[in-house]
Order: sequence, then structure tokens, then C-alpha cells
Amino acid sequence: MQKRIVAVIIAAAVAVFVCYAILSSKPSVSSHPPSASSISIPISRTSAIPAGAVKVTPQNDVYPPIMHSSAWAAPVPLPSTIDTAGGEDSPFIMPDGNTLYFFFTPNVSVPANKQLFDGVTGIYVSEKVNGNWTDAQRVVLEDPGTLALDGCEFVQGNTMWFCSARTGYTGVNLFTAKFVNGRWADWQYAGDLLNKEYQVGEMCLTPDGNEMYFGSSRAGGQGGLDIWVTKLVNGTWQAPENVGAVNTQGDEYLPFITPNGTELWFTRTYMGTPAIYESEMVNGTWSSPQLIISQFAGEPSLDEYGNLYFVHHFYSGTGNMIESDIYVAYHR
Repeated sequence: MQKRIVAVIIAAAVAVFVCYAILSSKPSVSSHPPSASSISIPISRTSAIPAGAVKVTPQNDVYPPIMHSSAWAAPVPLPSTIDTAGGEDSPFIMPDGNTLYFFFTPNVSVPANKQLFDGVTGIYVSEKVNGNWTDAQRVVLEDPGTLALDGCEFVQGNTMWFCSARTGYTGVNLFTAKFVNGRWADWQYAGDLLNKEYQVGEMCLTPDGNEMYFGSSRAGGQGGLDIWVTKLVNGTWQAPENVGAVNTQGDEYLPFITPNGTELWFTRTYMGTPAIYESEMVNGTWSSPQLIISQFAGEPSLDEYGNLYFVHHFYSGTGNMIESDIYVAYHR
């Protein structure tokens, strides 16, 4: 029975992370992101969380994240201004460490096709003010009266790349938005080249904006999901190349390039559950990846100080996902 329970948990966890990988960027690092106070939404996200929702803490977490490196302190959850009894996921920390974007849904047991109608599921942002994270605010990326389910955000300067299932498009696609006059606007479909031909999943850009790393199950890979890179040449994204140094016959996905451009972080399965790995650029080649955090940990994002933000999913002993939170492991 115990083996069966573990198998159920593993299957569910991998399905969750792969879903976000398939769902899902940065032009000028010097530009500061918008303030959370400039964004509003009519419905409070906390009011949409079911009354009986369980808030899991590190003290009663059945499968806590495990740190495998002495370079970081033990992971801890973010405060209640960000983490709730709902599902926080897909963290993206700006390089200065003072602005955090993430995905939120009030009930992780509700399927995506129903989250579309709840009025609160989507991308949120919080700012660190005097050392404290502010109450997270919704980033609205659709016109009034339209439907959109947004996530997998990536921000660089005044441009946001994000994935979305929305009215007028089939499936989940990559979009961009611009920060104009104090709010995110001018959202645009990222084009058939990236969405259809290259099959770009959740992505990130190098600091200079000229290389896009992404996870995809496109043909020609080594396993199920692989990490690929496409280079921007004369304004056109070139044919993707498989990042063979980090890929295996399993799944590698949810890549992140550090602000200095020398580290590639991603998610891979370790002992049956999602885990976080890191590879370093050495003489122009990515090194053999090292395990950093295991046990239901994924979607790494780091600030310029090396502090590691990631999502941790909480599971019961019977294999049911309870909720998910954003954690941080501070660099020593």
C-alpha cells in the first residue's frame, strides 16, 4: 500500500510541474519593474480561498524540501502577504531581489478550465519595502469582458513574457506585454514561430536578451521534455538547439538563467519527485548539473545575490496535493 501511495504522489507531482512547463522574458535589466500599487483587481485573492482550506507549515509538511548544498541556508516559506492556503506557483524574482511575480489560484484541486472563471487566478506581484513583502496584487493582462488564464511570467525591464489560455486562441500560447503609463498593457501574441514551429514552453532570456532558453517536448530531444535554446539574430529567433549537456532521457524543464548569465537552473525528477538542478558555464560549455534541492521543489528563480526562490508543493500521505507555496533559500 505504501508503494502505491508513493507512486500516486509521484505521478501527480510530475503532472503538475509538466503542466506549468508546457504552459509558460527580459530586454533591459536596468529598467525597474512597475510598482504593485499601480495594479488593482476587484476581488481579493484570499477571499476566494475555500473556507476549509488547510494552510500547511514546515512543521506539518509530510515531504519538506531537502537542501543538498552548503552554499544555501535551509529553505523557508515566504510570509503570508505572499503565501496562503491557496496555490502560489511559478515565482520570478527581479535581479535586485525587491520585486516578486508569481502565479496564484485559490484552490489547487480545481482544474484549469474552471480556474478561468474564478476571477482571481493569474499573475500577482509583491514588492519588498523596508525588508518586508507587501500584500500581493493582481497583474491584469486581459481586456474587460474577456477570459484569460495567465501564468509562467518572465520580466525584463518593461517587457513581460507570459503564457496564456485566452479567448480567440487555441490552447496555451506565449504572449508579451509592455509596461506603459504605470500599468501592464499592449499584450501581444508572441507569434507562430515561437508558439507553433518551435513549440516554446516556459522560457527565460539571457541578460542581453539574445538567447531564449525553454522547455519543450519538441521532436529531436533526448527525453520527454528537454531544455532548448534559440538565438536572436537580426531580429529573428533562429532554429532551436538542444542543450545536450543538461538533458537526459527523462524530463528537464522550467529553465532559469541567473542575472550574470553564468548559471542555468532547471527542474528534473530525482528519486521520483521534482527537484532543482544547477549547471555552470565553463569555457563556453554548460557543466554537468548538480542537485541543489529535492522533494517537490521546482521552478527556480534567483536574484543577483544568489538567493534562490522556488515553488514547493505540499502533498498528504495519501497522495493528494493540498496546496503550494513560494520558498526561498538564502545564499550564505
